[in-house]
Amino acid sequence: MALISPFQAWRYDPERVPVQLAVTQPYDKITPAMQERYYQASPYNLVRIILGKRLPGDGEAENVYTRAAASFQNWRQTGVLRQDPEPSIYRYSQTFILPGSGPGNQTRAERRGFIALGRIEDYSAGVVFRHEQTLAKPKADRLDLLRANRAHFGQIFMLYSGAGKVDALLDSAAAKNKTPDIEVTDEYDVVHRVWKISDPSVIAAVQGRMRDRKLIIADGHHRYETALTYRNERRAEAVTGSGLPVPYDSVMMTFVDIDRLDKDRPDKDRPGLVILPTHRLAFGLPSFSPTQFQAETRKFFNVEEVDAGIDAARATGILQHAGHAGTALLAVTAEHAFLLHSPKAIGTGLFGNLSLRQQALDVVQLHKCLLEGVLKISEEAIRNQENVSYCREAAEALTQVRSGKVQVAFLMNPVRMEQVRDIALAGEVLPQKSTDFYPKLLSGLTIYALE
Repeated sequence: MALISPFQAWRYDPERVPVQLAVTQPYDKITPAMQERYYQASPYNLVRIILGKRLPGDGEAENVYTRAAASFQNWRQTGVLRQDPEPSIYRYSQTFILPGSGPGNQTRAERRGFIALGRIEDYSAGVVFRHEQTLAKPKADRLDLLRANRAHFGQIFMLYSGAGKVDALLDSAAAKNKTPDIEVTDEYDVVHRVWKISDPSVIAAVQGRMRDRKLIIADGHHRYETALTYRNERRAEAVTGSGLPVPYDSVMMTFVDIDRLDKDRPDKDRPGLVILPTHRLAFGLPSFSPTQFQAETRKFFNVEEVDAGIDAARATGILQHAGHAGTALLAVTAEHAFLLHSPKAIGTGLFGNLSLRQQALDVVQLHKCLLEGVLKISEEAIRNQENVSYCREAAEALTQVRSGKVQVAFLMNPVRMEQVRDIALAGEVLPQKSTDFYPKLLSGLTIYALE
């Protein structure tokens, strides 16, 4: 069962610090330039806790984690952060411009969910499902931070299938207070709004609706598994278990329904639930030949040459159109562009033990047939980004290949939501950097302190 709970969040006191200057993007999306900008924005910016600067003299006694813990303790003691008086859940809305909208034709969308505590479950329990692998190094860093602070500063982004019933409950409750408790516009012009909902009857109704839901991690795999490890550590330390819920059994989550039809666009499911593609760039290949690449690629796909001067908008349009019929990829070199479709290798030994549902994914076709099969880049080299880098913007990918910085750019359509759902619920995982959910959940809107 998916057990969710209200909690007394710690939140920034707007009289002490404008929330706009204190919250951040998730830690793994903060570039060095963003980190510096956050540091300059406010002495109370959350970056000092979730991604503090490492200093030359750091050691066991003082380091990035001890400084984070000192800041968190100080901010609570001095009232920079204040705890809500009653257990609550928090309606969370994000309004944004759909990426790829033209300057004169910008389409706005809204993603709605709610923030609450979710009980941490082992994957084997069949309640929480992942869709990607995790890496040891980021988990070790997050675990050290969690041990030092004993608090969660950002939410795990969870998807569930609920037919809009929880959303309807929360919309009604939030409508009673038209002014949100928090309203922030981030650096990507995404407007984040949060309403505190403390009515016990509403909370109980939401808990009842969520109890039999299965949860899919959209973003936050590393932090979820870190919370799971920390829970197990604390359980091992406990002399006896009371059987009652304890704070470290739960982690802060934002729950988003993948089912609800948007009332203004009945033909579209969840227009605010956006997954962006992550394009691949290949570089450092000692004997790359566009002619040979084209010939080898024909073993795996039907290949059509398209306009070599194609721009990002046209490339995206071609991919979307071709993608209706199945797998579609664009391979672009400095002087050529090829549309690859109708894969030929599905069901062959090239894919090892991967299921047919995974073999049908564009990203799997790209990795197995092109990166590994044609370009002979090993799976380990791909994982270590030795000959492959990643790029969100198609325009940037085209610039990179035409400037000679990379040898070939692979553009693709995003993974579809139903593909993520089906693969996760089947207990399978996607290749790394297969999904890029947009926009990201801000860190610091609500904070869950374990003690």
